[in-house]
Amino acid sequence: MSSRPKRPIDRRLLAALAEHPVMASLVGAEMASRFTATSTPLGILASVPLGDLEATVRSTLAAGKIVFVNMDSTPGLGHDPGALTYLKGIGAVGVCSTRAAIIERAGGLGLLSMQKVFVTDRSNLRRSLQSVARSHPDLVQLMPAVVLRYVERQARELGVPYLAAGFVQGAADVTEALRHGAAGVCTSDENLWELRRSALPTP
Repeated sequence: MSSRPKRPIDRRLLAALAEHPVMASLVGAEMASRFTATSTPLGILASVPLGDLEATVRSTLAAGKIVFVNMDSTPGLGHDPGALTYLKGIGAVGVCSTRAAIIERAGGLGLLSMQKVFVTDRSNLRRSLQSVARSHPDLVQLMPAVVLRYVERQARELGVPYLAAGFVQGAADVTEALRHGAAGVCTSDENLWELRRSALPTP
């Protein structure tokens, strides 16, 4: 286990998720452009070519959004420390990755971080949770959303807000995720982006 002290949960994230439980998954610059016109404060940016990345990041920043750049799905970006320095230099607020080393380095640079965890079986879950405990992300993204009912206890024990992603297709899926302890969901379904927590049944 890492001896690095755990960072306090970022208040901006908690405040945003308290009202807006849906984080927008933004696939490409065009979708990101539509996102800037919504009231949704949180997003994950993926599949934007490196040549367009700075302009896209800065447009979301100008719109007052908190956007995580998915480093695993950004063509040409790479996973070395220089990539994180580059992202910070173009104004990126946060990063998202499955790689614990990236998450640890991001925190050291003052970037927000979200660690993606794909749960395929119990042994995979155990290894993933150990990785999260070492890397100390600000958020965890658990995939697919349907596994939450089976891993809720372990996820809660992390002490890190977690979001459900994958196969989130309607308001009922959002409510279900919240019922199992998630702070919110991630989805590319634009019909769900502006969903408010107050509009959902109490989980």
